[in-house]
Amino acid sequence: MVPFNKPFLTGKETEYIQQAVASGKISGNGMFTQQCQKFFEKRYGFKKTLLTSSGTDALEMAALLLNIQPGDEVIVPAYTFVSTANAFVLRGAKIVFADSSPQHPNLDVTKLESLITPRTKVIVPVHYAGIACDMQQIMSIAKKHNLFVVEDAAHALDSFYKEPNGLEKPLGSLGHLAAFSFHETKNIIAGEGGMLVINDSQFIQRAEIIWEKGTNRAAFFRDEIDKYEWVDVGSSFLPSEIMAAFLWAQLENLEVIQTRRKAIWTTYHDSLKELGQQNKLQLPVIPASATNNGFGYYVLCQNLAQRTDIIHYLEQKGVLAVFHYLALHKSPFYHQKHDGRELSCADRYTDTLLRLPFYYDLRDEEIQFICFQIKQFLA
Repeated sequence: MVPFNKPFLTGKETEYIQQAVASGKISGNGMFTQQCQKFFEKRYGFKKTLLTSSGTDALEMAALLLNIQPGDEVIVPAYTFVSTANAFVLRGAKIVFADSSPQHPNLDVTKLESLITPRTKVIVPVHYAGIACDMQQIMSIAKKHNLFVVEDAAHALDSFYKEPNGLEKPLGSLGHLAAFSFHETKNIIAGEGGMLVINDSQFIQRAEIIWEKGTNRAAFFRDEIDKYEWVDVGSSFLPSEIMAAFLWAQLENLEVIQTRRKAIWTTYHDSLKELGQQNKLQLPVIPASATNNGFGYYVLCQNLAQRTDIIHYLEQKGVLAVFHYLALHKSPFYHQKHDGRELSCADRYTDTLLRLPFYYDLRDEEIQFICFQIKQFLA
């Protein structure tokens, strides 16, 4: 069976974990945590980074930092993972779901401004499959209405937004805050794990306090104060040094991992191009303002029935392909709170988007086999 995902190990993970254990400090904010954070800040120009136990934790920290209160409205794409919305629901926010673009699963910026009300506080663009949302337009709208932007960059490590002048800016560096994930299905992994990026200086000090359970403990360990106290709300958002050590082994091999993953994406795209030209499947669209980071490869089927049949057919051939999100506006938890607008593009991606196996060790001959089987099914 060709699995959908297979975690890639660089070979240094257990060595670094042993180093962390031998150091006598395996709780959070030790040597490996600090190395990882400095890596991201230097490579991508993020103003401040804080590793977290998950991407979900990073989003929940963002909601705390922005002081979300009951009744505040937060604009979130309907086609996303539950954590994008849940982080703000936990603080009492009302979620206003945005539809996706007809061209790709990212939110449709042409309809964004119509969703803003006097109660709107935050826009949360999700860079689906590592493909940048139209951040220039989103940030312009946010500035006009005095809103905050939290980038859900769970898929988007090492991907960029291309400005009209050709300048490329890392995803996660454009919003006031951003959240990344290092879950085992992502490009760079730590089993679980995530990261909050703080690009707005006004949030840096408080972010560190929230990260440390509402205490000024981090400042204490830097000898900036003589004792640490409970000074704000917070929670236990730090990952252990064991997780950070694993992540460091991955980051040392970022370029190798990214080169291979982008090559896998290109092999899929070239092999399936003919089906796209024949309108038998729709292939991913990368806008001129986005780059491809090799997060994964998906196709859009004609309808739900066809996708279901392809999944079953591939499974019979020893290939595990999967669907992705079920749009949140129709979820059992939130559908009665949704305002009733039809979100046809989000519904379309729910029914038709098919994710193909994607991981570092996937061989070219396996990709060709998968593509051949899809062509056989559609012949």
